[in-house]
Amino acid sequence: MTARVCVGAVVGVHGVRGAVRIKSFTADPADVAAYGPVESEDGKRRFGIKVTGESKGLVIAWIDGVTDRNAAEALKGTQLFVSRGCLPETEEDEFLYSDLVGLTAEAVDGTVIGRVRGVANFGAGEVLDIALGQGGSVMVPFTKAAVPVVDVANRRLVVDPPPFAEDEDEDGQDGENG
Repeated sequence: MTARVCVGAVVGVHGVRGAVRIKSFTADPADVAAYGPVESEDGKRRFGIKVTGESKGLVIAWIDGVTDRNAAEALKGTQLFVSRGCLPETEEDEFLYSDLVGLTAEAVDGTVIGRVRGVANFGAGEVLDIALGQGGSVMVPFTKAAVPVVDVANRRLVVDPPPFAEDEDEDGQDGENG
């Protein structure tokens, strides 16, 4: 199966005539419709999308064949995928989230730390969620300083996280001030 990338998700309806609100995962939100028809996660349904505007950080769009609020409501929660080949090539030091998930995370000295479990953006920039080999996980800012090497071809990246509060005692209190 060809690799696919999630470019958005239907999060609600807009009006009574079948328009939907889409959370876009593309750099330019309107590009959720720029790469041709999209598919559901299982690949069983294909949708043509026509973007008509944006509101409150979401894209307002018409989906082919959806002509009323009930049909639009039925699509709520549907993730929208395109074939990786439909997307433009990434620039140097530009990555799709899907490229990063699954990469082996190594320390600067080459020690394997774990695997990238996901990428999140809580508003202050991207953060890598790394599942640690010994259990648990760590969140690392996805910056050049904290992740100086990303080698997608070899399925690895190097992590040099910022220093953490290593002098906390078991209660999470600073040893000197707690």
